[in-house]
Amino acid sequence: MESRRRRRYNNHMERTEIPRRRLGKTDVEITILGLGGEGVLRTFGHEKEADALINAALDLGVNYFESARAYDGSESYYGAALKGKRERVFLASKSHARDKKGALAHLEASLKELKTGYLDLWMVHDVRTEEEMNSIFAPGGAMEAFIEARDKGLVRFIGITGHHDPVILRRSIEAFDFDTVLIPVNPAEPQHKCFLEEIVPIAGARDIGVLGMKTYLRGRLNAPKNLLFSYALSQPITAAVIGCDDVEQLKENVEAAKGFMPLKHKEVQRLTQLVAPYARELMYYKP
Repeated sequence: MESRRRRRYNNHMERTEIPRRRLGKTDVEITILGLGGEGVLRTFGHEKEADALINAALDLGVNYFESARAYDGSESYYGAALKGKRERVFLASKSHARDKKGALAHLEASLKELKTGYLDLWMVHDVRTEEEMNSIFAPGGAMEAFIEARDKGLVRFIGITGHHDPVILRRSIEAFDFDTVLIPVNPAEPQHKCFLEEIVPIAGARDIGVLGMKTYLRGRLNAPKNLLFSYALSQPITAAVIGCDDVEQLKENVEAAKGFMPLKHKEVQRLTQLVAPYARELMYYKP
């Protein structure tokens, strides 16, 4: 009898916890839903709402938290909300600087705003062009700052992000042994410039953790969130990183993550085909 009760309890716990996946060579297991630094966190003057959102994410079991130097007050919101709770989370931020001096200045500011001595993951933010890539990897470029920060223990892992040109992003991860890469993952993306096709093979070969963004296509696609979430997590990625306007949106995302069931290959293809006629507008719409 006791054994049956224990099994029922364990089954209940499995259903109520957000699943986790290994983030590539970092060997860290993170929740398949991460809290992004957009939405209400990409504002100034909304401390109360930001604190409620971040702490709700903690209470609901999310363990991946992401920001960027470019995201307005996001880092300061995290710094205030995570006081005394830093070790409970995998904390990531980004720098859009292309030179060493600028990147190190960004890191100093990020650590100060986040009120932490280190980042779990520091990412080169939004690499778009060959010129940017060349600057980043040149002598005195941003990569020197990232390597120096890792060597000093100020960051544990180094990542890169991009949502403009998958070829440029692929060439970047061929040029350096990144730990993670953040790319758009949604049913519109394959119809134009397919990041999954360009990035996943090399990421898999190098054990680079793949993170997904733009999962809900900025809300422009009239489709259930749980379907779009399942689409993203049916791909070979570790987590979908999603910003939220409020706690209610967060709860919807958490329920989608808890209820995640992988789509069959035919279902993925069907959804991609349905979205295809509107893909370009969905991907490049600017509110």
